[in-house]
Amino acid sequence: MTITAFNDGWAYRTKVSAFAELGGASGDWTTVTLPHDALISMPRRADAPGGAAAGYFPGGTFEYRKDLRAEESDRGRCFFLEFDGVYRGAMVYVNGALAGQHAFGYSRFTVRIDPYLRFGAVNEIRVECRAHLDSRWYTGAGIYRDVRLIVKEPVHIAVDGVRVSTPDIETDQAVVEIETEVVNTAAVTTTLVLASAVDEGGVVDVARDRCPATVLPGERVIVRHRLYVADPALWSVEAPSLYTARLQLRDGDRVLDEHTVEFGIRRVQVDPRKGLRINGRTVKLRGACLHHDNGPLGAAAIQRAEERRVELLKAAGFNAIRSSHNPASSALLEACDRLGMLVMDETFDVWTSGKTDFDYAGDFHEWWERDVAALVAKDFNHPSVILYSIGNEIPETGTPFGGVWSRRLAEKIRSLDDTRLITNGINGFVSVLDTVVAGARQMAASAAPSGGVNGMMTQAGVMMNQVSSSAEVTRRTEESFSVLDVAGLNYGDGRYEIDRELFPNRVIVGTETFPSRIARNWALVTSNDHVIGDFAWTGWDYLGEAGLGSVGYAGSGLRTATVAQPYPWLAAWCGDLDITGQRRPASYYREIVFGLRPTPYIAVRRPQHHGKTALSTPWSWSDAIGSWTWEGFEGKPVHVEVYSDADEVELFLNGATAGRRPAGPDHEFRADFELVYAPGELVAVAYSDGQERGRSRLVTAGDALALDVRADRFRLRADSSDLAFVDIALTDGAGTVHPGRDRLVTVTVDGHAVLQALGSADPATDETFSEPSRRTFDGRALAVIRPTGAGDITVTVHAEGCEPAQLALRAGVVKHDALVP
Repeated sequence: MTITAFNDGWAYRTKVSAFAELGGASGDWTTVTLPHDALISMPRRADAPGGAAAGYFPGGTFEYRKDLRAEESDRGRCFFLEFDGVYRGAMVYVNGALAGQHAFGYSRFTVRIDPYLRFGAVNEIRVECRAHLDSRWYTGAGIYRDVRLIVKEPVHIAVDGVRVSTPDIETDQAVVEIETEVVNTAAVTTTLVLASAVDEGGVVDVARDRCPATVLPGERVIVRHRLYVADPALWSVEAPSLYTARLQLRDGDRVLDEHTVEFGIRRVQVDPRKGLRINGRTVKLRGACLHHDNGPLGAAAIQRAEERRVELLKAAGFNAIRSSHNPASSALLEACDRLGMLVMDETFDVWTSGKTDFDYAGDFHEWWERDVAALVAKDFNHPSVILYSIGNEIPETGTPFGGVWSRRLAEKIRSLDDTRLITNGINGFVSVLDTVVAGARQMAASAAPSGGVNGMMTQAGVMMNQVSSSAEVTRRTEESFSVLDVAGLNYGDGRYEIDRELFPNRVIVGTETFPSRIARNWALVTSNDHVIGDFAWTGWDYLGEAGLGSVGYAGSGLRTATVAQPYPWLAAWCGDLDITGQRRPASYYREIVFGLRPTPYIAVRRPQHHGKTALSTPWSWSDAIGSWTWEGFEGKPVHVEVYSDADEVELFLNGATAGRRPAGPDHEFRADFELVYAPGELVAVAYSDGQERGRSRLVTAGDALALDVRADRFRLRADSSDLAFVDIALTDGAGTVHPGRDRLVTVTVDGHAVLQALGSADPATDETFSEPSRRTFDGRALAVIRPTGAGDITVTVHAEGCEPAQLALRAGVVKHDALVP
């Protein structure tokens, strides 16, 4: 009957066994608020077993505990704990008794705990989990997503028991079907009344229904309501209209249970002639692959952090997210619903064939059906979710038994949800690795340590499309593709046009693509109706796979590019946005290629590397940044990149032309210039048909140095699900950043909040995110502030040689959709 957040008042520690404690060992308990990542504050080291893949973070076994008082008056009620995600191998104990467990680190799961509670007393809830050599990226560890306490009467609406679908949609009316599962854990047969109502915004009861339902002891029944909503407001990326379904279960005048769920009314169709259609309109997916970590916060999926990522990705031109390579958090999906972002939610990175020593492959055979069911139960009512992906680069997809597993997974999902499309991120190169083993061994021998499959791919970048589009891949992956509604191709754009002839009924999506091929890939998407979109690797930079997108230089001890950089590398460095949310030049380039940015963008390569041969991976961008402040390089040569969809670009330095170059689609949307650095103003002017299309400028920072500190919001909710993100920049006092004057910044927080994290986008640093001081990177850092209650919050930032900067924030409570102090 009640659902409450269960995130406060926890403590955690590195696990110490009872036998070790008898021997004198102990571990200190630290108070934390969930969601919480147990790994992010641990010291990294060069010899960490996970190496570059895990960002040189260690593994570990952790335990969490929290007290729960169960009142005597609650005896006979059903108590559940709903975990949105625990990494990994969760064991849930109540008063020392094992109440439930869950193997996968990304599924939502529920544990019934009332059989183990002592009523009229305080009970100990304890959760154990572990992370160790079980992933190809940084996973984090612990209870890193939300937890909810659910208390219900013996007869109740089942947890995850409400599913809303919209099977028939017309301009003047939509059919809304509400399927509600009612559970009777009592000892007697009960006849109840279930009432439903649909609200739209401030309009209450735009449709309603009620009916009796008789439930026998120990049984479950499905109650269906078919409602009719007039003049429906359809959900779309541009207009994410949401409705609310309200359910009430009554026994006479007594309310036994109530539940509300948000949903959207929208129609999804796909075919090779019209592509993907949302509400009848063709949509091309401008997609971002997205790992689950939140940079300085680690894996903690705090509601506001998930929402901010969606906001910034949408502002950068993306309209779709692929949750790579695991189910997304509920908080992320809720943000996508509200903000209008399409989602491809992914199940697994492995099936029966493991990729790391202790990964989910060992649990897959026993757990896959439960985890697929959990994915669907979580996603069903989210209009943002339009695609389920059953895997990522699964080696089995090139074998007959991979075809068997593909069919099992796809049909399991269809049995639970036939309203969405199913895909799989198939990499043809990986699917036939056994046939190119000699070449793979040769590439592996020349790859850097810890490079793994990605190391081979660095060497194989040029040949990957050749392999993926080969007759061998065509033959061996045909069955795995045949079970899908949409064929997902990782780094397989060479198949886009040949498959139009080989498989005329096949619809394709680029589930993962190289950033270096943005222009070519998007041209293939827009010129082929059967190709519905492109998902870039990656939209947002992430922890682990350290150095995947790095750029090195010949003569600095390197002979070849590598995807696995040594410690203290931390991040992959391949995101359009860095781990703090700042846009990198590739983001602006992509926005131009998408046709969403009419003005040119100027990026300048770091002059200290001018003339050197760059050693890049297929996931690399150049080392350029959007700055014309290069102290110490006056009179030295510099390379300037200008991105534009116009016919030509002219570059001016301090009013004098530095040349005019062709740009636009025929020149991959860029013009390159060589000039000598001089402080002042750099202006790019774009022309089409001889007419100016737009211009942009960079100016050199002045000599002054000042702290520029800005919060994304000044009014916060007084609860731990909210955050303020404070951008810190070293500027000249007039807003121009000094990228070359990095220094240590220190952040203090007074009042009703704490400093949750402090970090920069530096992909290679031995600093932690949990300390109050951090060095800037390219003149920037990010502080994350988390409220602890209602009241005033003061954030003060110090840096050597700068006047302190201060922000005043306020946390309040939400009443009737308004925030009040």
